[in-house]
Amino acid sequence: MRTRVIKIGNSQGLRIPKPILEQTGIVDDVEIEIEKDRIIIHPVKNAREGWDSAFRAMAKRGDDEAIIRDNISHSWDDEEWQW
Repeated sequence: MRTRVIKIGNSQGLRIPKPILEQTGIVDDVEIEIEKDRIIIHPVKNAREGWDSAFRAMAKRGDDEAIIRDNISHSWDDEEWQW
């Protein structure tokens, strides 16, 4: 597909057709990279994408036990602290 660079304020930009945005999953923010003579634009992925399904799978396998137990006590818990 061919498009034209257009003036947007003091900058320049490209109009990207809606079908292309839908195919790439671009909705809001994007990351832009330069590779040799190419501009690469891709959607910013959610840092926690897929965590929900991974946690469900862990729970199903019984692999979701806490790593740090809440009931751990130490001798300094029984002593008065000095400041």
